[in-house]
Amino acid sequence: MEKCKVLLVDDERDFLEVLTRRLGKREVNVVGVSSGEEALQYLQIKPIDVAVLDVKMPGMDGLTALREIKKLNPLIEVIMLTGHASLEVALEGMRSGAFDYLMKPAEIDELLYKIQDAHRAKTIQEEKIARLELQKEQQASEEL
Repeated sequence: MEKCKVLLVDDERDFLEVLTRRLGKREVNVVGVSSGEEALQYLQIKPIDVAVLDVKMPGMDGLTALREIKKLNPLIEVIMLTGHASLEVALEGMRSGAFDYLMKPAEIDELLYKIQDAHRAKTIQEEKIARLELQKEQQASEEL
């Protein structure tokens, strides 16, 4: 599997630094930003595969950031992280396109597995799209 590009978004800087460092030690290509706004700016210039978003952040919260990320690139998989258990927020995140939802503090192995699953799902979708585009091209050339 090609290396997965992950964007961590959390306003708690200590948590963000520790998680970024721990994932980096496990050879995950990870970048951390501290707000939803920063995440959207980052996505304008760099592609990613998976975003891990904190739900509760000042300014743009995680659910709003999720919706905006999906508008920019619907294939990016998003994992929601929260320290505040709320079934309603989890359901809203899933309805808005989140891949999954984890409680803070998430076990590093559990988060890593979710990231790998999300990356696999994105890769499968990209392969399906590529196959469909190839079929379209073949059909168009056959019609000529």
